[in-house]
Amino acid sequence: MEQKSNTAFEPENTFVAEKLNEVADLLEQQHASMFRVKAYREAAEYLASLPRPVADTLELGGVKALVALPNIGSSIASAVQELCETGTLSLVERLRGSFDPEALFQTVPMIGPKLAEAIHDELQIETLEALEAAAYDGRLAKVQGVGSRRLSAIRHSLSQMLSRRRPKTSSPIPSVATLLDVDREYRERAIIGDMPLITPRRFNPTGTARIPILHTDREDWHFTVLFSNTPLAHKLNRTKDWVVMFFQKTNAPEQQCTVVTERHGPLSGFRVVRGREKECAELYKV
Repeated sequence: MEQKSNTAFEPENTFVAEKLNEVADLLEQQHASMFRVKAYREAAEYLASLPRPVADTLELGGVKALVALPNIGSSIASAVQELCETGTLSLVERLRGSFDPEALFQTVPMIGPKLAEAIHDELQIETLEALEAAAYDGRLAKVQGVGSRRLSAIRHSLSQMLSRRRPKTSSPIPSVATLLDVDREYRERAIIGDMPLITPRRFNPTGTARIPILHTDREDWHFTVLFSNTPLAHKLNRTKDWVVMFFQKTNAPEQQCTVVTERHGPLSGFRVVRGREKECAELYKV
């Protein structure tokens, strides 16, 4: 009997290559490092010439088989996997300003439109990996509508959805000092106005390019940084205060955090990495 494909979408190699080239184009336009731009272009060129469907390689050997191919690192392998499983690439949508995390969360069973909105609004997260972290560290359980049975179901679903892309060992994270330094660079440059602007789809009826986006490196960490465009940020007038960072170590999965100005307690007035307040207090000696 013919084995059933594990992929939900089986794109042509040319389609995958076009999407990777689109990432490279956007990164270049937004002044990312030429190392990242070149990596996506070389991967696109290789996959366009691959004689067998890349979806077959993924199905037979998973992400590990993709990484074993020339010019395909872990981060690009994850992008190829997403394209093969969904036909879309969230990285392209984010770089264009059209990314919709609430729609992404609704791909998880037990999460409907209202709960997806509440999760995005209250937790300020935008990826399935960040949602999984919130499901285990107690934050998701505090969102109204998430009882113990639903929480357990969401954890199980996320484990199934992310199992093939999850690394065998825990991913490293930058120090809070590094994150706060990137936050400083972004906010200072936002005031100067020397960064490219993206056009957010949400809360933007006139379709203007208005959110600055920064690509910057610290050692072998790659950062993509932009102001929050969530409903809560708009409601509380924090759209020029809350900074969302997507960061990735070379050949490691992407992660996310949010940096804000603390409004309460001993850290009031300080820039703080949400979820790492204790480390920030130690850094500031508060």
